[in-house]
Amino acid sequence: MTKDLTSSPLDRQNILNNFYALEKIEEHLGLGGILYRDEFWVTKQQLTKLFGISESTIEKYIKNNRDELNRNGYRLLRGKELKDFLSGTVIDYGTKINILGVFSFRATLNLAMLLTESDLAKEIRSRILDIVIDVIAERAGGSTKYINQRDSDYLPTAYQEFNYRKVFTDALDRYLEMGKVKYSIYTNRVYQLVFRENAREYKQILNLSRKDNTRDTMYAEVLTAIASIESGLAEEMKKQVEQLGRKLQPAELDELLTATENNSYLKPIIEKARIKMASRDLGFRDALHQKLEEYIHSVPDGDFERFLGEASRSLREQLSDPQTLEVFKRLKDR
Repeated sequence: MTKDLTSSPLDRQNILNNFYALEKIEEHLGLGGILYRDEFWVTKQQLTKLFGISESTIEKYIKNNRDELNRNGYRLLRGKELKDFLSGTVIDYGTKINILGVFSFRATLNLAMLLTESDLAKEIRSRILDIVIDVIAERAGGSTKYINQRDSDYLPTAYQEFNYRKVFTDALDRYLEMGKVKYSIYTNRVYQLVFRENAREYKQILNLSRKDNTRDTMYAEVLTAIASIESGLAEEMKKQVEQLGRKLQPAELDELLTATENNSYLKPIIEKARIKMASRDLGFRDALHQKLEEYIHSVPDGDFERFLGEASRSLREQLSDPQTLEVFKRLKDR
């Protein structure tokens, strides 16, 4: 998917929140700056030379994007901070200066992703995108298809969801008057309730093969939402059958699904699942769920650590961990 960083605040923030990518970008670009309190900072004067633009152009971008730039490290130095900063430089700002705008490395990248008047900024944007793709793929083990499984919550959640899935399919078998096609039909109905897509649409968006199991690629929050719905539906089906003294017709199960969709207790779980799926798949897998566009947020710093950091591990690594196996034993004994 082609990204235009100059027009997408979401894509810019996803890059700037990715600590691992920022490390590589800083190493490759070598933009330099003034070392102040263990961090390199760049002044507007230095940026005019770096990007070949006027100071008024920089001021225009600061004015139009102040909140974003502030969030990513643009600062105004005054008083003692300004004095301390200037004491470590050879730049002559005269004696009357009492305020100075400075950019951290992160804020400098932010500006480079905004600037349309600079050829160097354009080159930097291209390099940034290449590095981000390489870093995510490398830390995910070469492919992002199963990046969801690097979350330490994935395995226990997947195990519990598997049990609830069995409860739901057993309920369909016992309580619904319909042929075997009911399993795929109502699996899709649950998917559509959670993330507005059926299995086929989901696989197309993530570019999965026919043999790939969709749930193997889903985040823990999505599996939790699915399990909650499947468990609740199984219980409601049982109650209705006991009251009616017969199996349910498809239209009656459809009514239960409608009631589930409108259940205020499930709404926060479903909304969380939609936000996590839509945001992470765009940020990590470059996959856009168009039916969930309204739920797309920037990926928070913590998620990059969760899926790419030292604490994240491949499924094989997790399965070889005695502590993980002990968790499974406790779940099995419940």
